[in-house]
Amino acid sequence: MVYEIDEIRKVKIGGVNQKIHIRGEKKSNPVLLFLHGGPGVTNRHGVLARHSDLCDDFTIVCWDQRGTGGSYWGVKDESLNLNQLIEDGAELLEYLCTQLKKEKIFIQGGSWGTELGTYLCLRHPERIAGYIGSGQVVDGVLNEELSYDFAMQKAKEANCTEDIETLERIGRPVDGCYREIFDGMMTQRKIMKKYGGHSLKSKGTYWTDTALPIIKSKEYTLMDKIGVANGYKRCLTLMWPTTCKCNFMAEDTNFPMPYYIFQGRHDNNTPSALVQDYFDKVQAPDKDLIWFENSAHGPMGEEPELYKKLLREKFLKWV
Repeated sequence: MVYEIDEIRKVKIGGVNQKIHIRGEKKSNPVLLFLHGGPGVTNRHGVLARHSDLCDDFTIVCWDQRGTGGSYWGVKDESLNLNQLIEDGAELLEYLCTQLKKEKIFIQGGSWGTELGTYLCLRHPERIAGYIGSGQVVDGVLNEELSYDFAMQKAKEANCTEDIETLERIGRPVDGCYREIFDGMMTQRKIMKKYGGHSLKSKGTYWTDTALPIIKSKEYTLMDKIGVANGYKRCLTLMWPTTCKCNFMAEDTNFPMPYYIFQGRHDNNTPSALVQDYFDKVQAPDKDLIWFENSAHGPMGEEPELYKKLLREKFLKWV
């Protein structure tokens, strides 16, 4: 495939250098910005390796958010907070519109990226052409309680004493947080993942499914990989006490742009049980909630062809 633009750039955003990768066949195509999850789990290796076919119709942009990957260096602890990330996103939107000569761009968020993306839609709508969220965050505190309860229920159904005792040891989250924020969450997520709450297809670990692909990827420099390794725990530990407090049911649900949710039916990482009531409250020029029946937390990875087909259908009608 021949790209008219295929550039990795360091851009000064919020006072620090942050790394983005822009790729597209035609600069005239609409722009699609991916907002990764975590906080701190960059995804440009996965998007660019598995979904570059979207470059037929979009100029895609992958961004290592503040504190991780190529955007790790020079970031102070006090700047790793929700409001700063939202302002970073708004600044990046302005930069991309200027550089790529667009009035507005589309955004796609996954997991934590849906929280960041939804806040951008609420606070900085002027540069957003449309939104798609997957693994949609609705209520961070309730999210964690339901995810924990799912893991405990499945452990009891499997009569797995080890998992039950482990979950009892870390305790049910309080106000969205475990006693040991990072270690408690990683322990719960490992058990939740074991019982299919994260993916219906993968039986691997976070090491094999998340860390190893980044280590092996040629998308990242050695310094980027060090930034990923150091940034994940740091970002999540510093940001989680505030990011987990979001409750979009209590926010303004009137959006001036098309607002779509592509949700895995079996997601118990950001539990799908919360999504329908939230979606019903949303007001937008166009909205849709599409259920991916064979997916959990990551339908773009679990049902990629259907996901990209529907993404094109939803976004391209607004071009």
